[in-house]
Amino acid sequence: MALQKITVYSAPGGPNPFKVVIILEELGIPYDLKVLGYAALKQKPYTDVNPNGRAPAIVDPNTGLTVWESGAIIEYLIDQYDKEKKLHYDGFAEKWQQHQWVFYQVSGQGPYFGQAAWFNLFHHEKLPSAVDRYMDEINRVVGVLDGVLAKSKSGWLVGDKCTYADLIFVPWNEMIAPVSAPTPEKWDINKYPAYKKWAEGMKERPAVKKTLELQGQIMADAQAGKY
Repeated sequence: MALQKITVYSAPGGPNPFKVVIILEELGIPYDLKVLGYAALKQKPYTDVNPNGRAPAIVDPNTGLTVWESGAIIEYLIDQYDKEKKLHYDGFAEKWQQHQWVFYQVSGQGPYFGQAAWFNLFHHEKLPSAVDRYMDEINRVVGVLDGVLAKSKSGWLVGDKCTYADLIFVPWNEMIAPVSAPTPEKWDINKYPAYKKWAEGMKERPAVKKTLELQGQIMADAQAGKY
C-alpha cells in the first residue's frame, strides 16, 4: 500500500523544519510542506498540533501520530520508515552514538547558533559581549565536530556511512556564513578541515541539494512578504 503524505509544518524562516525535510527526501517519503507565518504558529489551529507554538511538527496519517520537536520527529521517521537502514545503524553501540549526536545537535548546535544569529543580525542594539559569546560557541561546537571527524576513518560521525546523525547538522551548518557575515574575523571554516570536508560533502547529496533549494525559496518568499 502506498504511503499517504506526511504533513510537515514549517515556519517561513529557520533551519529546524528542513532537518526533517532532508530525512523525508533521503528516504523517499511523500510529504506536504505547510508554511505558516509566525503569528499563525502561536494560535489555533496550529497550537492543537504543537502546543509549544514552534516549527516543525508533523502529522502522519499512516500511523495516526502527531510529533513535534525536530529531533524527536527525525528519530520517529528513522524508526518507522528506514527499514533498510539507509540512514542508520541498529547495533548497540552505534544506536546510542546516533542518539548522542542528535542530542548534541538539538542542545548545542541549534540553540547556540540561533543565539548567534539573534545577536549578530536581529537584536535591536549591538551587544559585543553577547556576539562574542555566541560566535565563540559556534567555533566551540564546530571544533568538537572537527576533532571527532578528524579521527574518523570514514569521515562520518557514526560508522562508515552517512547517517541521520550527520544529516541533522546540515541546515544549521548553512547558517554560519550569514550569521558570521557582520563579524568575519570571528569565523574561518578553513580552521576546521575535517568539518569543512564533511559539511561540504553532505551538500552534494541530491536530497540535501533539493532541500536547501526549497529552504532558500521559502526564505526568499518570506522576505517578499508572502507569509
